Amino acid sequence: MHAAFFLLLGASLARYLLRHPWEDRSPWIVGLSAALAALYVLGPVLGSRATPRRLAWLGTVVAVWMVLVVLAPSFAWCAVPLFYTGLRTLPPRAALVLVALLTTFVVAAQLRLSQGGFDPNLLIAPPAVAAIATAVFVHAERLAARQRALIDDLIRTRRELAATERREGTLAERQRLSMEIHDSLAQGLSSQQMLLQAADRTWDADPATARRHVRAAESIAEHNLTEARRFVHDLAPADLAAGGGLEQALRALAERESAATGITVRFLVDGGPAPLPDRVQSALLRIAQGALANVREHADATTAALTLTHLDDQVVLDIADDGVGFAPPTSPSAGVRGHGLPAIRARAEQLGGALTIESAPGEGTVLSASIPLESR
Repeated sequence: MHAAFFLLLGASLARYLLRHPWEDRSPWIVGLSAALAALYVLGPVLGSRATPRRLAWLGTVVAVWMVLVVLAPSFAWCAVPLFYTGLRTLPPRAALVLVALLTTFVVAAQLRLSQGGFDPNLLIAPPAVAAIATAVFVHAERLAARQRALIDDLIRTRRELAATERREGTLAERQRLSMEIHDSLAQGLSSQQMLLQAADRTWDADPATARRHVRAAESIAEHNLTEARRFVHDLAPADLAAGGGLEQALRALAERESAATGITVRFLVDGGPAPLPDRVQSALLRIAQGALANVREHADATTAALTLTHLDDQVVLDIADDGVGFAPPTSPSAGVRGHGLPAIRARAEQLGGALTIESAPGEGTVLSASIPLESR
């Protein structure tokens, strides 16, 4: 549009100079043309908003153009770019008034240039051009406003999605931390408490037994310290880091629980050993720790068994005890207190697996966590 304005301005000045000999008003027309061009160049510098400086500039441009049209009607068609300038700068009603005023000047100029009588086209064509220009501008503005609204919605949606993802990530990390603390540090502290209480009860009557309880508590504290350090650095459980894989870690867990709680915990392996991903090994070890913690705190059992079964398409960890049992919940979220069972179920489901609970009051409990091998 800027290029069209300067092209029309130059063509109008050339037409005037070619058709009219140099006369008294010619210097004025050349000077006003140069002034109008200089003023138009200043327009983009002032922006497109209806600020006082921008309105003063627009009024000056229109005034200079009107004087030019009065002196030389051939400058009338420079009004078309001025239509868009006014529509971009002024509010809608004021812009329409300006377009009507410019159109009136164009019609008057065309009638002055007409020769050979009245021509209806000279009266109809300028308003038609003004109407088309205004309609094109309004339609483009509506499309631009719609596009801006869509972009704003997209940006807002992306921000909301990012906030939702951050919240979900925070909740997932909190759940992970709670499971890690429950299955490692909390269990160790619970075992230490039991051992120290037992040592306190037997300290006077049986100092040797009391010292054994204290040494066992010290061993658990050392193990918990190692777990805490690896937990801070997000490393594998200490039993897995010691080497020997999942089977050795489960065997060590069974021995440690037997020594600390007085519950006889056996470890069994069924099927040939198969290499498992670190995250599967870590999850199964944590599941075993959480299940044994439940046995220790709630089952009132005397024996328990960890059974690791390697199948063709999955690996299964069973934790069985001969305790008091309980009525399993009818749904994963119904009738469950504490963090133990929900944490065990969450660990299995994170790897595409499932947790099965078989229990009844007075008949012991069997937890079975199955992890498909395809999850590797």
